[in-house]
Amino acid sequence: MADVCQVFKEAGMQDVSSVLASGNIVFSSDKNAGELKIILEKAMSDHFSYEAFLFIKSQEETQVFWDSIPFEKNSDLHIYAFVGNPGVENVLMTEFEAASKAENEKALIIKDIFYWQVPKGNTLDSSFGKVLGKKSLKDQFTSRNINTFEKILKKMN
Repeated sequence: MADVCQVFKEAGMQDVSSVLASGNIVFSSDKNAGELKIILEKAMSDHFSYEAFLFIKSQEETQVFWDSIPFEKNSDLHIYAFVGNPGVENVLMTEFEAASKAENEKALIIKDIFYWQVPKGNTLDSSFGKVLGKKSLKDQFTSRNINTFEKILKKMN
């Protein structure tokens, strides 16, 4: 993650730090999200020689992800929120509705955010979990365990 932080710094971002090895970078800038997306995707793509897809969220937007979690925490379950392009939550819900489901596996859309609850140990084995690797959707979304949102918000404060 140190390399990624360095790319962000060289692209003009301030107060750059990473959150775990989650691929999340917290930083400050006076540019808007649209400008940042263009600048940072180019910088990442150039540095790492791959096509980078980033989702830029403000502290306020990140707080909405945390505040809108529709499921209660349970030590036997993972809860994920999906960050993505506008409308991807509906694509994800269509995929989820068509998938076979494990016991206690659920999905809801709250405030245009797709949330998924799945039993621990079933994330990648679940029928819906296979969508996470779909090439046709790779530039449309990313998912994060809700615990990551808590860590991101702590770092933002």
